[in-house]
Amino acid sequence: MPEALRNRTMHGRLEVEAVRERFPGLRRRVGDLPAAFLDGPAGSQVPDRVIEAVGRYLAETNANSGGAFATTLASDALLDEAHRAAADLLGTPDAGLTVFGPNMTTLTLGLARALARTWKPGDEVIVTRLDHDANITPWVLAARDAGATVRHLRFRADDCTLDLDHLRELLGPRTRLVAAGCASNAVGTVNPVEEITRLAHAAGALVFLDAVHLAPHALLDVTAWDCDFLCCSAYKFFGPHVGILYGKRTHLETLPVYKLRPPSEELPHRWETGTQSHEGIAGTLAAIDYLADLGRDGGSAGLDRRSALRAAFERIGSHERSLMAGALAALGAVRGVRVFGVTEPHRLDERAPTFGFTVAGRTAREVAASLAGRGVFVWSGHFYALSVVHDLGLEPEGLVRAGFLHYNTAAEVERLRTALEQLA
Repeated sequence: MPEALRNRTMHGRLEVEAVRERFPGLRRRVGDLPAAFLDGPAGSQVPDRVIEAVGRYLAETNANSGGAFATTLASDALLDEAHRAAADLLGTPDAGLTVFGPNMTTLTLGLARALARTWKPGDEVIVTRLDHDANITPWVLAARDAGATVRHLRFRADDCTLDLDHLRELLGPRTRLVAAGCASNAVGTVNPVEEITRLAHAAGALVFLDAVHLAPHALLDVTAWDCDFLCCSAYKFFGPHVGILYGKRTHLETLPVYKLRPPSEELPHRWETGTQSHEGIAGTLAAIDYLADLGRDGGSAGLDRRSALRAAFERIGSHERSLMAGALAALGAVRGVRVFGVTEPHRLDERAPTFGFTVAGRTAREVAASLAGRGVFVWSGHFYALSVVHDLGLEPEGLVRAGFLHYNTAAEVERLRTALEQLA
C-alpha cells in the first residue's frame, strides 16, 4: 500500500483526496473545472498501479501459457495468482472456480449455451424485469434453443424492488434456473440475493447472479449466498476490461463446454477458451490488490487479502452511504427532478449509489449534454436495462444516470445539484 495512502486512511474512514491521487484519469478538466466523473456505473476509472501492471506485463512477462522458458513461467505464475485474487474477491477458497473471459456478457452467453444442453421442452427459466439485458437475453436464447419457457419476475414501480411474492408464484417443479442481478445498474436497487437463492434452491432450481454493478460497492460472497454461478466485470471495480465467472465445482466439472481440441478438463482452464488477455488479467490482479490495500491501514497491514477486502468495503460502504444520503437530498431539492428507486433515507442499505432520474421538460440526452458542458459526466438512455425503462414508461428517451464510487466527493454531489438547478 502506498505510504501516503496508508498514513491518510484513519479509523476506518477513507481520506478521499488521498485515494483520488491514485487515479490519473480524475485529473481531467473541462475548461476551468475539474471533471466530475459520475459515470462509474458504465465503467470506473483505474488507479495508477493497474495501469502500471498492464504495462509491466507487456514489457516484462508477455508470453503464452505452458512453455518452459522464463517469461511463460512468470506469466503462468501471475495468472495463477490472479485466480487466487479473484477467489478472494468473490468469497470462495477454491481458485479453480474462478474463470476469466472477455466480459460478463460473453461468459454468460457461454454458460447459458452449456446449461441449455441440460434443459428440455417444458422446463422453465426465471429472469427479472430489473436486470441488465446481459442477464436476460442469454437465458432467453438458451431457453429458445432447448424449447424451455421463460418467466419474467416483475418489480414494484414505486421503489423498483423485486416482487418476491411473485417469485414464489413463478417457482415450481419445472424451474431450472433463476437469473437475478445483485444490484440494478439503472436505478441502484440492491436485491436480496440470499433470499432469492434460498427460494430457488427450495424449488430445485439453480441460481445465476449478475454482480457487475454491486462489485465496486460491496463485498461479494458466493459462499454465504450459496449461488451456483456468479459473474462480474473488472472494469466496474477499477480494473481493465476483463470478465470473471464463478461456478460451483460440481457444475463446472460436469456441464458440457464448447472447446478446441484437445480440451483441458482441469479447472478453470476447462472454461477458458483461447488465449486470454493476460495483460488484462494482470491489471485485474492489481485492481483487487488495490482494493485490499484500502483495508490495510497502519494497524492492519497483516490482514490476508479476503479480510483486507472485507475491511476495505466497510470503509467504501461508509463513504458511499454518506454520498447517497447527500445525493438523495440534493436531487430531491431540485424542482422537476424525479428519482426512481429507493429514495427513503432510512433504506440506504437497499440501494447502491446509482441514481436514475428524469428532469421535467428535458430529454435525458439534453440533461446529460448540459451537465457535460459543466464538467459533470453522467449517462443517459437505457443502459441495456431495457425492461426497466419500458416498465417505468420512459421509452424512448430513458433516464439520466449519475453514479458515485469511493473516489467521488461530497463536493461533486453539490456540483450535480447546482448544475441541475441551473438547467431546471
